[in-house]
Amino acid sequence: MKAVGVTEFGGPDALHTLELPEPEAGAGQVRIRVHAAAVNPTDTGVRTGMRAGPDAASPQVPGMDAAGVIDQLGPGVGDRLTLGQAVVALVVPSGSHGAYAERIVVPAESVVAAPEGADVAAASTLLMNAMTARLAIDACGLSHGDTIAVTGAAGAFGGYVVQLAKADGLRVIADAKESDVDLVRGLGADEIVTRGDDVAARIRELAPDGVPGLADGALLNERALPAVADGGTLVTLRGWQDQAERGITVHPVLVVHGATDTGRLDRLARQAEQGVLGLRVAGVFPASRAAEAHRVLEAGGVRGRLVLDFTDDAALTD
Repeated sequence: MKAVGVTEFGGPDALHTLELPEPEAGAGQVRIRVHAAAVNPTDTGVRTGMRAGPDAASPQVPGMDAAGVIDQLGPGVGDRLTLGQAVVALVVPSGSHGAYAERIVVPAESVVAAPEGADVAAASTLLMNAMTARLAIDACGLSHGDTIAVTGAAGAFGGYVVQLAKADGLRVIADAKESDVDLVRGLGADEIVTRGDDVAARIRELAPDGVPGLADGALLNERALPAVADGGTLVTLRGWQDQAERGITVHPVLVVHGATDTGRLDRLARQAEQGVLGLRVAGVFPASRAAEAHRVLEAGGVRGRLVLDFTDDAALTD
């Protein structure tokens, strides 16, 4: 089968079409004929070697989000999933096993029915960012009516935090640059502050005692801490962690901890189906143009997710 990945780490042009053995579903696994794979910032880390697995000597295939159709069921999967079913999967890349491939094998627990009414490109943008957002909100331990702040609210992760927090009955303070204010307001933010390195001070203007929870999609890290109330929680991405004063908990969130949480994955898919979560596609590229998609992502300013199209063989013809 064909896949897209790297044999040498590097920039976007290191991505190329690979010929790999077709995988077979083992016990508790399903094989998916991939039709679309979302492009996430994590994928660029696999490409550059920053997020390479322990088998870094083998070809590296990025991709954590896939949508497609089940074409093989391994022993012991049960009857929740069926052959020919349209599904979405949260993929944990390892070596040559990533979502940028014609066929992938993943644990059945990481696969749920695709949101009805969503096209395959849109469906592929859901699980990785929405599950990260779900884990971030849950880590804050908030109650109905509490306030959560979100930085990077216009991005895929931040946008899902806003929508899920509102569905949970939380008050949401979100950041946005001027051109993104309408977008963030449309996601459901109650109050919006101007984004930037000093956003914590602006959050404090709306919440003088600080917020009990903050999801830091903008990767401000220590610069976000002043916005958090004594005893509150700062949720960070990409593993940043530091000791904080005032009893604040700094909680790095890793999506792999939710990769086999079928109940939460299915709930997210149903919330997308119901319109609670919006599926934002910023652009679709044939899989053979993955390098271009990575260049666009790294240039910044993308709102939503870029998607690679794997629907036919032509999509992987350089």
